[in-house]
Order: sequence, then structure tokens, then C-alpha cells
Amino acid sequence: MKKLLTGNEAVAEGAIESGVEVVTGYPGTPSTEVILTLLPQKEKSGMHIEWSVNEKVAFEIAAGAAWAGKRALVTMKMSGVNVAADSLASIAYSGCTGGLVIFVADDPGANAAMPEEDSRYYAKSMVVPMLDLASQQECLDYLKLAFEISEKIGGPIFLRSTTEISHVASDVEIGKKLKLEKREARLERDIAKYTKAGAAWCMAQHQDVLTRLAEASKISDSYVTESGIKVNEIHFEDDNKYGVIYAGAVEGNFREALKRYNIKLSWLKIGMVHPLPEERIKKFLEKVDKVLVLEELDPLVEAEVMRIAYLLNKKVEILGKFDQTLPITGNYSFKKIKNGLEVLLGVEMESEQDSKILERAKEIEVKRPTSFCIGCPHRGTYFALNKAIKNLKYKKDEIIITGDIGCTILGMNKPFESCWTEVAMGASIGLAQGFKWAGIKKPVIATIGDSTFFHAGIPPLINAVYQKVPLTIIILDNGWTAMTGFEENPGTIHLSKTNNRRVDIIKVCQGCGVEDIHIIDPYQTEQAIDIIMKAIEYPGVSVVVSQRECALQAKRRKIKLTKHKVNMDKCTGCRICLTSLACPAMVFHPKDDQNKAYMEITSACFGCGLCTYTCPEGAIEVTKDAV
Repeated sequence: MKKLLTGNEAVAEGAIESGVEVVTGYPGTPSTEVILTLLPQKEKSGMHIEWSVNEKVAFEIAAGAAWAGKRALVTMKMSGVNVAADSLASIAYSGCTGGLVIFVADDPGANAAMPEEDSRYYAKSMVVPMLDLASQQECLDYLKLAFEISEKIGGPIFLRSTTEISHVASDVEIGKKLKLEKREARLERDIAKYTKAGAAWCMAQHQDVLTRLAEASKISDSYVTESGIKVNEIHFEDDNKYGVIYAGAVEGNFREALKRYNIKLSWLKIGMVHPLPEERIKKFLEKVDKVLVLEELDPLVEAEVMRIAYLLNKKVEILGKFDQTLPITGNYSFKKIKNGLEVLLGVEMESEQDSKILERAKEIEVKRPTSFCIGCPHRGTYFALNKAIKNLKYKKDEIIITGDIGCTILGMNKPFESCWTEVAMGASIGLAQGFKWAGIKKPVIATIGDSTFFHAGIPPLINAVYQKVPLTIIILDNGWTAMTGFEENPGTIHLSKTNNRRVDIIKVCQGCGVEDIHIIDPYQTEQAIDIIMKAIEYPGVSVVVSQRECALQAKRRKIKLTKHKVNMDKCTGCRICLTSLACPAMVFHPKDDQNKAYMEITSACFGCGLCTYTCPEGAIEVTKDAV
């Protein structure tokens, strides 16, 4: 039976069909939807499914389950592998008993606004096999294959996706849903395998992981999935000396180009990118004289193809990133692949789009600056922070405000322009300490969201307390991991029927030794400004927790606040409210022949009331028919 599924949904389906018992992860675009798809099926499926506090913890939980003989899946985006890497590197050498699959989604083109990191390097450095996904069908098929390989070799395996695979939907042939048969949990006591407490043990583990890698290559190279997909596949075109070697998400656009322009050439598809199928590459290079290598991000495959060609002692012209036929950055659109094929074949193909249409599209393109949602409490926090800085007689460019991952980083944009930095989860607090030790005399402020604080903000907070760093930390607590899709975190007031226990951020800060702790409501502007001013002037570590639930989640829970409207008699059309807050619920009407300039607050208003504080004329009032 076929079903329209995104790549992430297909991975979730594959987890069910594979008999996975433990699924963990941390939300991060473009990987989030795997767990989001599975969570509603938690009770019915019998799986343990959780959003862990961070990727390292998620991986360790999955690895523990796999060590005890279970099948376990852990999901994360490319940046999350950085967090999990410490434990991943060690466990990769120890191997596992049950199947252990690490699903990682890379983001060529930086759609999720993080570094264009290439997680294939982790597979190489940690000696872990990696399957590279080229279609939504492969998301399901390769997940099942990954568990099969993992258990046959006795070690973990990467399953790598990209945004265009994870977030695009196509018809997927799904299998029969089987009742989950839970395996008996048992961990063998083998300290030579599960510890690193001796040089001889470590070297033996190293040899074991190399053996597992070779076995994984052997299994995958001849593997054909239930839906007929070959992991590695060669197609030779008779008497044609032109060839393409490709891997990953480029497959769709490459195959479309072949069909559209009726191109006949040889090609080699690589589904396992580590280790590479060297014998197939040798066989391919022996029959071609000119090769185009298609792979997004870094030229890992291309470099290996060059090495193998050199060892073959055959002169093959290799096109790709090194000769600048294709770019290293960004994802490979149809146009980029078409351009690469034109260089390979030495012909110019007809343009697939009318240039006039493209020019017209650019003319009517609407620029949409990224801002906070209507009613977002973070808008109030940054507004109050900027006012506090001004009231303390500092210039805006004198006070360093470090930002962090999540909705909070939107404070870098107009009109607030508060955050100066964004590095990694929790880094705002560590960076702020570095600025102080560098000799910055004026106050330094770190801003961080609640989920990010639980993820990686606690250790640097403890360090700041221990080192007595004069620092202000503002935790923007909206109760959800909001930017990636409103996942719960340890601080969420749980609305679902779970046995989870809420963790109080205030108590965590107190337990870390913070003595100066304040709570503000970002909708109460004057009080928030006053408290932030006092926190900035505190000589040690001060923490301000800005508590107000995400407005979108509050609206879904039918929470209603008093809405506002503009008194037309008082409004002068100065736009101070709009330029101060950039609230999407506000619409400015310029002066025309019939009316003076005025501001309108639309029915989308959530009722935060921040605009009433900004209006110098007192023109923004509470509606009589409050809803």
C-alpha cells in the first residue's frame, strides 16, 4: 500500500515496522517530525518515546537500551551530533547488542539558519557506517536496513537525511504494521568492551570497529530493499565515456534532468557514503573518461574518487567542487545540476524557465522580516531590556547582549537589535563570562530560552557562580520548545497525560548557587524594566526569569486576554508603537484625501498590552467588549 509521506514521516513508519522499542531525541529542524509523528502512537505502539533534555542524553539513553538488547533510534539535526559526539565516539568503539540507529538531518542551504555542517565527517572520524538518503522511500527502507546492519555487525550506524528529503512528501510503499514484540532486556558484564580503562582494551575495540565497518560495507553493497531499491547501483551506457557519481538528495533533480533532456550517460549511485563502495567506484572509473561528482556540501566523495583514480593509474577528468564546476555551499537545485551536466557533456541545454518570468517574480517578491509572533512574551522582554539599558544611561552599542538558540535569538532583529551573538545551545552564558574575563568593564547580559537553558545552560551558569563573574542572565521562559514546533521540555506545565515531573527553573538556579534571582512578567512593562535595571547593577551573578507562556500555545488552550484598540481622536499617526514593537497585529494607514494618518490594531491582537506603554498620546485603549 502506498501513502503520501514526508521523509521524516517515512522514518517514523520505518521505526514502527522495524520493531523499535526506544526512541529518543531533541527537537531540531529538519529532524523534529520523526518523533512528532511517533508521539501520538506512543501508547498504542508500546514504544518508549521521549524528548530528552539534549542530544547527548538522548544518545546515551538509546545506547543503553541497545546495549541491553533492544532496538533503539535517536534523532537529531546536524548541530545535535556535536552535542552527542563525546559519548558517541566512545560507544561506537564498544559496539552494541541490539540495533542502534542515529538519524541525523543535515541542512544544505541553511534553511534552519544554522551552520552548513556536513555530518558525514562524524561517520569517518568515529568509524561508524553511514547510509545517505536519496528519497522518501529510502527513508523507510533504509531505516529497516540500518537496524539489520547494526545488529549484524554489532555496532551503531548513521542514517543521514537532508532538509529536502525530510520535509518533502512523495508516495511511499509501506509494509504491514506488526505488533511490537518486546525483547528481554539483558546487559552482559564485559568491562573490556564497555569501558576504556586499559590501552589493550582500547586497541582491541578499535580493531573491532574497523571489522564492523568492513562488514557493513559488504552487507549494503549487494542489498536490495523490499521496494526494489539498491543501496549502491551502477548503470553503464554502452560506448559512452561520460559518467556521473552521485549520493544523497541530488538524485531527484539528477534523474529529472536525464529524463527532461533525454541524456544518455553512465552513472553510479552511492547509498552508503561511509565506507564508500571502492570496488564499484574502481569498476565505474575503468569505463569512463570524464566524471561529474554530485554531492551536497563538502567534496568527501569527490576526494575519494580522485584518490581511487590515482591508484588505478588511469587518467580520468573529474568535475565537481575542486574545479569549481559546482559550489560547496547550498543545496543542489535542478538548475545547478543542469549546469554541471552542461560542463560534463560540453553542450548547452535549453533553458527550463522564461527569464522574463523570473525577473517579474523578483519584482513582486515580498520581503518578510523575521519577527516575534503576535503576543510573544519575548517581545516584552527585549523591549524592557532595551529600556532598562537606556534608563541606566548606557548607549545601546556599549552593552554586549549574548543571544542563544531558539525563539530568543529573534531579539537580534529590528526593532530591538539586542542580541550580538548566536553560537550554540547554552553558549550565551559561557561567552558572556569570556567577555568579562577579557576585560569588558560595562555590564554583559546573557539571554537564553527555557529549553536551551535545560539543554546546555546549567553548566555555564554553575561556572559563573563558582568563578564569581559579575553577569546578568535573562532566561526567557515561555514554557515550550517553541521554535521547532512547541515540544514539551522539563519546564513545561504538562497538559498531556504523562507521568513526567515538571522541573522548576527558579529552584534549579537556586541549586546552582545563584542568590540574586528575580521573576518578571514581560507583559508588565514598568515592573519588568525596574527589575532588570536592579539585576544589571547587581555586583555578582544575577538571574531574571521572564515567565509568560508562548502566546500561540496559550491561544490554543483558549486563554483570553483583554484586547486593545486605537482611539482615532487621540492617534497622531506617529507610528512609535509600531517602530518600537513591530507587532504583526498593527497596521499603519498613511494619510490620504479622506483620512489623517492613523494606526489600527487588528482583530489578531492577543492582548499583551505592550503597545499601551509605548504610545505617547495614550491613544491605545482597552476594548469595552473585552474577549
